[in-house]
Amino acid sequence: MSHEHHHHEQECCEHEHEHSLKEQLTLIIITTLLLIGAVVIEKNFQLSVWQLLLVYLVPYLLIGHETLKEAAEGIAHGDAFNEHFLMSVATIGALCIGFLPGAETQFPEAVFVMLFFQVGELFEGYAEGKSRESIAHLINIRPDVAHIEQGQIHDVSPGQVEVGSIIVIRPGEKVPLDGVVIEGKSALNTVALTGESVPRDIDMGDEVISGCVNLSGVIKVRTTKSFGESTASKIIELVEHASEHKSQSETFITKFARVYTPIVVCAAIAIAIIPPLFSGSFVTWLYRALMFLVVSCPCALVISVPLTFFGGIGGASRKGLLIKGANYMDVLAKIGTVVFDKTGTLTHGQFAVETVHPDTCDEHQLLHLAAHVEHFSTHPIGAALRDAFPDEATDGCEITDVEEIAGHGIKATVEGKVVCVGNTKMMDAIGAKWHDCPLCGHKHHSVTGTIIHIAIDGVYAGHIVINDKIKDDSAEAIQQLKQLGITKTVMLTGDRKEVGEHVARQLQLDEYHAELLPADKVAFLENVNSKPYTINSKLNKIAFVGDGINDAPVLARADIGIAMGGLGSDAAIEAADVVLMDDHPSKIALAIRIARRTLTIARQNVWFAIGVKVAVLILATFGLATMWLAVFADVGVTVLAVLNAMRALK
Repeated sequence: MSHEHHHHEQECCEHEHEHSLKEQLTLIIITTLLLIGAVVIEKNFQLSVWQLLLVYLVPYLLIGHETLKEAAEGIAHGDAFNEHFLMSVATIGALCIGFLPGAETQFPEAVFVMLFFQVGELFEGYAEGKSRESIAHLINIRPDVAHIEQGQIHDVSPGQVEVGSIIVIRPGEKVPLDGVVIEGKSALNTVALTGESVPRDIDMGDEVISGCVNLSGVIKVRTTKSFGESTASKIIELVEHASEHKSQSETFITKFARVYTPIVVCAAIAIAIIPPLFSGSFVTWLYRALMFLVVSCPCALVISVPLTFFGGIGGASRKGLLIKGANYMDVLAKIGTVVFDKTGTLTHGQFAVETVHPDTCDEHQLLHLAAHVEHFSTHPIGAALRDAFPDEATDGCEITDVEEIAGHGIKATVEGKVVCVGNTKMMDAIGAKWHDCPLCGHKHHSVTGTIIHIAIDGVYAGHIVINDKIKDDSAEAIQQLKQLGITKTVMLTGDRKEVGEHVARQLQLDEYHAELLPADKVAFLENVNSKPYTINSKLNKIAFVGDGINDAPVLARADIGIAMGGLGSDAAIEAADVVLMDDHPSKIALAIRIARRTLTIARQNVWFAIGVKVAVLILATFGLATMWLAVFADVGVTVLAVLNAMRALK
C-alpha cells in the first residue's frame, strides 16, 4: 500500500468520523425538539392512546432506530444480551405500559431513555475521535519522492518507478525503493529498519533497502523491486496484518451488559409471572415488571463510563501520552511484562564519546585532531566527535586535503600533520600498528561501543570509543515499572551481544536478547503470548515499547504497543496503541498509573449507579416508584457520576 493511499485513507476515516458525530448531534437536537413538541401536543389536545403513540413514535424511531437495529442484529447473531437489547426492551416496555388498563402512558420516558443512551454514545464517539485526531496530527507520513534518471532527472512518486530504473539518491534523503548501487559510495543510516545504530558503508554493487537514509555521498541505484514489493511497504503491510491477531479487549460497558442484561430481563419476567399466581392482579404486576425494565436502564453507566475513559485519555494527552482508545486503558492497567526495543527507546540512538585512550599524545590532543578531521563529515560518528570537542570550530587550526575513504574513514592534513581517523581497515592500509581497546569486553571496566582508531603521520596515536548513550530516565523508568508490580522487563535489540548485555546490566533488566531481526522480535512475542509469562494472573498483558519502522510489526502484535512519538518512525506510531510524545520511557509508568486510576473511577461510578438502581428497583417492584422517579434517579446519578468522571481529567 502506498504512502499516499495510506494517508488518503486515513483522511477519509477522519472526515467520516466527524461527519457521523455531527449527524449524531443533529439527531439528538432534533429529537429533543420533537419530544418537547410531543409533550406540548399531549397536554393541549385530547388524543387517544394510539394517536399519542404515533406522535411519540416519530422522535422515538428517529433517535432509536440504530439501537433497535443493533439489538435485532445481536439476537440474529446469538449475542442477545448487549446494552442495545436492554435499551430496546426497556423502551418498548415503556411504550406498551400505556395500553394496560388503568395505567398511565409512559411514552415521553421511552423517548427520553433512548435520547439519554445516544448522548452517552456521542460522548464515547467524541472521545475516540479526539484521540484519533491527536494521532493523525502526529503522523506526518510524507509521500517519499524518487529522482529517476531518464536523460535528465525527474521527480516522481515511488509507485511509478519501474523495476530496473535508475534513481539518484542524494545525502539526507530516504531510499525510496530497494536496489543495487551502480555508482557512488556512501553510508546508510539503517536505524529505522534494523534498529542498528552504526551506519552501514555501501559501495558499488552493494544492495540498498528502502526506508534507510543516505548519509554522505550521492549514489545511483538500479531498482530491483517495485514500490509495493519494497522493504518499507512490506513492513507496513506486516503491521496491518499483525493488528488483526490482536485480542480486542471489549469495552467495559459491553462486558457489563452481558451480565447485567440477562439478570434484569429474567427478574422482570419473574415479577410479571410469579406474584399474580398468588394475588391475581396480573395487570398491576405486568405494569411493575415493565416499570422494572425501564428503571433498570443503565443510563448513568452508559454516559459516565465512556466519559471517565474520555477524561482519562484527555488527561493523559495533556501529559504527552496518546492513548488511542478506551479499550487500551483496560489493557494498560493489566500490564505484567514490558518488552523494550533498545535503540531509540532505552538509548538515544545518537552517538557520544564514551572514553578516549591515547597512545602517543594526550587525550585533549587526540580528540582535538579527530574532531578536526571529522569537521565536514555527515556521519553520526563525526557528529559525536565534534560534540565532544566543541572548540574545534573556533580554534583556527588549518585543515586541508580532506579525503573521505568509503568503508574506511577520513584522512586530512591538520596543521601540517596527516591524520587518519577510521576503522582497523584504514589502519592496515596505512601500515599503522593498531591494538584493541583494553577495556572493551573486560568484565570489571565494561566499555562497549564502536572503536575509532587514529594515526598521525602513519603512526598509531590511540583510539576513541563511541557509544549510543542510554537515556537519562531509562533506569528510572525500569525502577518505576517494578514499583508498579511489573514482574518482567525484557530488552530486544538488533545490536551486538556485548552492547545488549552492557545496557541490560546498566538498567537492571530481567533479560535481554541481541542480534535480532524484526521477524525475530515478532517470533519472540508470539512465544511469550503462547506461554504464561507472568506470575500475577491479574497483570497478564504484555506491552512492547519501540520506535523504529522495524518495530511496527511487533508493536501491532503485542497486547499493547507503545511507540516513541518524538523521534519514532511514522509506521511505528501508526501501529502503536499508545504514543509517548516526548520519547521519555519513564512516561510508561505514568500511562499505567493513569489507566489504573481511570478504571478505579469507572468502577466507583458503576457501583454507585448500581446501588441507586437497586434501591429504585426494589421500590418499583412494590409499586412505590413512578417512572419519573426512575428517570430522575438516573439523571441525578448520571450528574454525580459525570462529576466523578471529570476527576479522571486531572
